[in-house]
Amino acid sequence: MRGINKINRMLEIPKETYTNEPKITITGFNELIIENYKGILGYEDYYIKLSTYIGSININGFGLNLDKMTEDCLKITGKIESIDIERQIE
Repeated sequence: MRGINKINRMLEIPKETYTNEPKITITGFNELIIENYKGILGYEDYYIKLSTYIGSININGFGLNLDKMTEDCLKITGKIESIDIERQIE
């Protein structure tokens, strides 16, 4: 695995494509895309809690919607107020 990581770094392949680490992309205060999530732990129009391979992610706001969802990518829209990350202790 060590050699593969070195090759990936040399080719400048993004880390989230060959690991399970989540990638969070925020567009303004109204859109958020999370890649490499495991599941949805809680969902209300003011709160969404997601499970990832390294912990959980909490999104707080108003009028939050799960806009688009695939097996490993999720788009959230609404008025995003805060994002909290709870890391798993290894």
